[in-house]
Amino acid sequence: MNTRILLVEDDERLAELTAEYLTRNDFQVAVEPRGDTAEARIQAEQPDLVILDVMLPGKDGFEVCRAVRPHYRGVILMLTARDEDFDQILGLEMGADDYIAKPVQPRVLLARIKALLRRLPAAGDAKAGETGSMVFGQFRISQATRTATLAGQPIDLTTAEFDLLWLLATHAGNVLSRDDLLQELRGIGFDGLDRSIDARISRLRKKLNDDPDNPTRIKTVRGKGYLFSKHDWN
Repeated sequence: MNTRILLVEDDERLAELTAEYLTRNDFQVAVEPRGDTAEARIQAEQPDLVILDVMLPGKDGFEVCRAVRPHYRGVILMLTARDEDFDQILGLEMGADDYIAKPVQPRVLLARIKALLRRLPAAGDAKAGETGSMVFGQFRISQATRTATLAGQPIDLTTAEFDLLWLLATHAGNVLSRDDLLQELRGIGFDGLDRSIDARISRLRKKLNDDPDNPTRIKTVRGKGYLFSKHDWN
């Protein structure tokens, strides 16, 4: 069992059942019931993936996510209240890689975890130039090393942000709809309500120094989707 998961959940019975299920599916699972102590554990232990509930004693999941994101390079999957769009968008704004609404079926949780982990490069697998890189003016992005730079400065990206940015860049000059992006990144269609892509685009624009009121690097094409510009990177 090589993949380490830290489950941050204060419901003792739910945490026990979830941990048992994931352990049976070959994950190494540790449980942390408090938000304030989870923050230190995530930074010290650096698990491969954190399942982070929103409602926690000591410190809520949003605070934990925001505090650890600059120091933690793994995946954060947040558990949010069902149909609470605000919770879901706020989690993404804080740096979560994905969210899933409670209550969740164990098989659905397992599938989402596997999908997120598939995006992570296995140790030793990524060789320089193996899957290529792209350059647009002063912007460079590499799939092999899963890094991006702007004017020579590294851009701090979460796993989900990198995946979205890479997908947009590989289709530079073409419009991708929310449905296109969700199907590719999460395997689900756009239901007309999901704002996860919009939230992630907003974060990317900030990190790419793109004017939020008049973006030129990741453009919004009204009624159609988003377009990654081939130009405007100098």
